[in-house]
Amino acid sequence: MIAIDKTTSIKSALIWVIMLICSLTLCLAMIISTTQDVKLQRKRLVAQLQGYISIIAFNTRNSILRADTDTEDNRLKSFKAVDILHNIHIYSKDLESDQLQFFASYNRDGVGPFPVQFTKVQQFLTPSISNNYVELSKAVINDDKIIGYVYIRASQDELNEYIQTRVLLDILIALCALISAFFISSRLQRRFTKPIETLLRVMQKVSKEKDYQMRAPKVFIYEYNLLSRAFNIMLDRFEQQISKLQQAEQENKQLTQSLEQKITLRTDALKTSNQELLNTLATLHQYQSQIVETEKMASLGQMVAGVAHEVNTPIGLGVTASTLLQDKLTDVQTAFEDKKLTSSQLAKFLADSKENLAIIYRNLERAASLISSFKQVAVDQSNQNRRQFNMLQLINEVLLSLKPNLKKTQHQVVVNCAAELVIDSKPGPINQILINLIMNSLIHAFDNIEQGEITIDITVTNNNCQLVYSDNGVGVPESIKKRIFDPFVTTKRGEGGSGLGLHLVYNLVTQALNGKVNIESTLGHGIRIQIDFPVVVKTK
Repeated sequence: MIAIDKTTSIKSALIWVIMLICSLTLCLAMIISTTQDVKLQRKRLVAQLQGYISIIAFNTRNSILRADTDTEDNRLKSFKAVDILHNIHIYSKDLESDQLQFFASYNRDGVGPFPVQFTKVQQFLTPSISNNYVELSKAVINDDKIIGYVYIRASQDELNEYIQTRVLLDILIALCALISAFFISSRLQRRFTKPIETLLRVMQKVSKEKDYQMRAPKVFIYEYNLLSRAFNIMLDRFEQQISKLQQAEQENKQLTQSLEQKITLRTDALKTSNQELLNTLATLHQYQSQIVETEKMASLGQMVAGVAHEVNTPIGLGVTASTLLQDKLTDVQTAFEDKKLTSSQLAKFLADSKENLAIIYRNLERAASLISSFKQVAVDQSNQNRRQFNMLQLINEVLLSLKPNLKKTQHQVVVNCAAELVIDSKPGPINQILINLIMNSLIHAFDNIEQGEITIDITVTNNNCQLVYSDNGVGVPESIKKRIFDPFVTTKRGEGGSGLGLHLVYNLVTQALNGKVNIESTLGHGIRIQIDFPVVVKTK
């Protein structure tokens, strides 16, 4: 079926559909009829030739046995009356050598001789049909022995002329049928499209003049009458709706005037409220910034407390060892002045002095190392600049600063990080992130848990550092998990929790490190926080 686009009219579509159906039907019928007729005529031609060749094979048997070629030549001349026969060959077979020999032939006038077919004569035992000729052969048999062959080459000119005549006749019939179909379809489309044109003119006039009192006339086709009736009903409803709309418009005008007055009053009130809200939000943001800075200082205060506690221990040991050494030195000096100093007493003093000096040196060195680490942590925590640093060393310094908080518990911290990993990033935000996460676990996750475990995994792929922090604590309730990074969200409200720890972590990750953070937690099964941020890896 032809494709009918959106702009095709019913007139042309109806004509083309009818013409297409008729054309396809006629073409299919003519092709089938002509094909069958040609096959039948060709079969008749082959049957006629097989009759001729059978007669020739029967008559030529005696001539081959007597080697009488003249009689056979004269007999073949009788086929002049058969126009389709162009060439007839008779071959005799040498019984000793089993080779074929030319015996007799017939060539139609104006055709000329045709080459002998010694090698192909057996192939033509089954008729061979080409474009213009039919070739076939038949064995001449005597006493169940083949003594020769008859070969016929016949023209198909008469058959081709018949086919051409048949095709021309079919085309003429098809043209007559198509002309008749076109005439009938034209009359038919006018009968069906005229009511549509009438209805279309009414619709156009209603649309142009907006005269909804017009009505479509009745026509002689039942379906179109139903369409006209539906269109008239639609016009009735339009007329009623327009009347209602006009009345409603008048009422709307009155309502609009009263609404405009109310809107003016409400707008003024909203402007005042919005200004007050903006002032309140500005104040809130200011307070929030101050509280976040206070939280940072609180974490720094925790670190300072750790510094004081950790440094006091080695310094105290050093003071004790030095005091003991001073007492022993006084005893030796007194014995020396009194000339009572013995060699054994001097040897013991030297051994004790060496031991006390070693204690003093180790503790002073430990205090210096602690102060250096704490200083680096403090500098990193307050510094937002980029530098190259060893990631594992940074984590160990943070853990060292939190040792006073950790050694009061049985909790374990497991760090999985390559010892040689050196990156270029901002150590300050990373320092603060780790301190807040660990303190958050100690305060919230391990509440009523004697022995918990914190795991810190560090991996770097394609200049992207992935820090995965996890613990096996109590987890996060579903009620606050979606807003865990919002400020002032805490499960320790009234128990010392400010609700700013993870909010500070979120700001440090997204703003200072240009990264992203994701949290996974189920109540009773701990927490997993994944932090991804870009870095530059130092290559050897």
